[in-house]
Amino acid sequence: MSKFEMTKKHLITCSVIFVLVIISRLNIYSTIPVIPVKKASINNSNFLFTKPAEASETEYSFANEALPVNDKRVNFKLKKSLATHRFKNVQSNVLHAKADKLFPIIEPILKYYGIPEDFKFIPLVESGLCEGTSPKGAKGIWQFMPGTARTYGLKVGNGIDDRMNVRKSTIAACKYIKELYGEFNSWTLAAAAYNNGSIKLARAINKQNEDNYFRMSLNRETGSYLYKIIAMKEIINNPLKYGYKNMYGHLQKTPKLPFLAMN
Repeated sequence: MSKFEMTKKHLITCSVIFVLVIISRLNIYSTIPVIPVKKASINNSNFLFTKPAEASETEYSFANEALPVNDKRVNFKLKKSLATHRFKNVQSNVLHAKADKLFPIIEPILKYYGIPEDFKFIPLVESGLCEGTSPKGAKGIWQFMPGTARTYGLKVGNGIDDRMNVRKSTIAACKYIKELYGEFNSWTLAAAAYNNGSIKLARAINKQNEDNYFRMSLNRETGSYLYKIIAMKEIINNPLKYGYKNMYGHLQKTPKLPFLAMN
């Protein structure tokens, strides 16, 4: 056999071996089972409410977090909350007037601490932006209990009550809300925990094996809390639609506060 023929035969043999190796590798990979990727939590998706008929041009949301779609119970509770807060039932523009006065203070502080702007509606739900004291002892627009207020840097006692200071109490609220978000990894659950307490909410999540607020079974007050916040957001941002007069400037760009640090 000539040298040329031997080289040719060697090349053919190498080619056949190479092809067989490729085929065998394909067969091996074809037998590896495909592991399904766990879907992201509903809290991190981009679903929105199914819109009530009266709000065909509006998308309801809280802090840009996902809400269940085509859930009749959700839509019923939302429409009920919106109806409750219409002008014909409230018969007052006081919420809009106070929002117009205090939002310019609250908004830049929320932004500074990285809290979604939708949290500015919590004081409307908690206290109606009033400064009274609840039967349990909560006080100020953020309705802090004395112990919680002190935990987040507010002075309470000896003739001093920082809960009544809008700027200081908002800073304290931001610190508390950020801590709640760090625990639940959801702005919606952070808002619910602000109302119900983190321990009670954590117990409900573990017991129900559910971490979507809108699918959980909670006490009456906390179960309607987010719906009230969203209703407040709606009537403040769209006053004419709900029978209120559009005579406020809260939607205008607010100035940046020069000092945000707690003194």
